[in-house]
Amino acid sequence: MRLRRRVLPGLPLALGITLVYVAIIVVLPLAALVFKAASLGPEDYWRIISSDRAVASYRVTVTCALAATAFNLVFGLALAWVLVRYRFPGRRLVDALVDLPFALPTAVAGIALTTLFAANGWFGGPLSLVGIKVAYTPLGIMVAMSFTSIPFIVRTVQPVLEELDPALEEAGQTLGASDLSIFVTVILPLLTPALLAGVSLSFARSLGEFGAIIFIAGNQPFSTEITALLAFIRLEEYDYPASAAIASVMLLTAFVMLAITNLMQARALRYTVRG
Repeated sequence: MRLRRRVLPGLPLALGITLVYVAIIVVLPLAALVFKAASLGPEDYWRIISSDRAVASYRVTVTCALAATAFNLVFGLALAWVLVRYRFPGRRLVDALVDLPFALPTAVAGIALTTLFAANGWFGGPLSLVGIKVAYTPLGIMVAMSFTSIPFIVRTVQPVLEELDPALEEAGQTLGASDLSIFVTVILPLLTPALLAGVSLSFARSLGEFGAIIFIAGNQPFSTEITALLAFIRLEEYDYPASAAIASVMLLTAFVMLAITNLMQARALRYTVRG
């Protein structure tokens, strides 16, 4: 009887190490947040999370995150397509730049974006001449969110594109299908699970982004104040329960969004396998 070789330690040890790591890094901070928010009574909790300023911050955060994710969906897919399907001078540099938002401190990214898109900046100057103001507006928040979250879509779609069988596209061309028809009916369904994963990660990152936004947003209540900043303000005021309550709303939103996206991704994957 042949014995199966195990490269990693056995299940009890590996599972124990994993659970301890998850408990310390993930579960404990989230549990502390939930317990602190739970210390409020139902009336106080609802009063805090439903205040006019909090609701305005939800609206700004979610609206800008949706817009940034929509932009990243189109531009990220196009960027992944170019990196996989074409060879051009500087391709490796562009591919490396995709990961720059991961390596760059978000505060540095915020300062750089503010400098570029200010009224006297390289990009903000020409845009201001046509009446478009980016810095210290919701548009600036969208720019910061797009910058920090676009790698999630590119890096989830890119390996799937690399593994696609060219014979599928060649078969469509043989049957006389147009390039657009081949993309919509052949390629896009195969990319859908990866796109859903990238979109969910991009949206979640945009919801929780802080450092890159506070420098370019202007942080005006009811206008350009995001929820993460409002929670931070309450923290600086030593109102820990209120800060935890506001943060719990975004935590719940992210969990619900990820759960829905996972269900959609599973259905898309089953549909692709059946197809």
